[in-house]
Amino acid sequence: MKLLTVISYLILFSFMFSACSSLKKPSSSSFEDSESPYVKEDVKPKVESSKKIVVKEEKVKMLDIENGQFKYYVIIGSFRVLENAKNYKQQLIKEGFTPVLMENEDGLYRVSVAAYNVEESARQKIAEIRSKYEKYSDVWLLIRKY
Repeated sequence: MKLLTVISYLILFSFMFSACSSLKKPSSSSFEDSESPYVKEDVKPKVESSKKIVVKEEKVKMLDIENGQFKYYVIIGSFRVLENAKNYKQQLIKEGFTPVLMENEDGLYRVSVAAYNVEESARQKIAEIRSKYEKYSDVWLLIRKY
């Protein structure tokens, strides 16, 4: 009986270690690149994400920069009150992001942390943010209408 109990514990113990190793996330390159995320980048290798990316198409005006020349924006926050969006922007800056504010036609303030002209680059950045920052797992893609 004792031998059966010991064998059961050994099997359980070995299973726990093998299961834990499969939960490890693959390492990704640092989000805080020396290059601004608002500079056009080439498409990077695709990083898989288990969570579907929300995509919305909106007409927006830029609040922080003169000319928003990009088509795809990585949105990390949305607010009804401009002051709340500005406070959130300051928090993101402290975390190493380069956020900009924009406003849609419904009066919602969007906080973007990256912008691209290539959709796959924007999706790559979303996957990177999700893998590095669990609290930003709801980051989504805005396609700018003109």
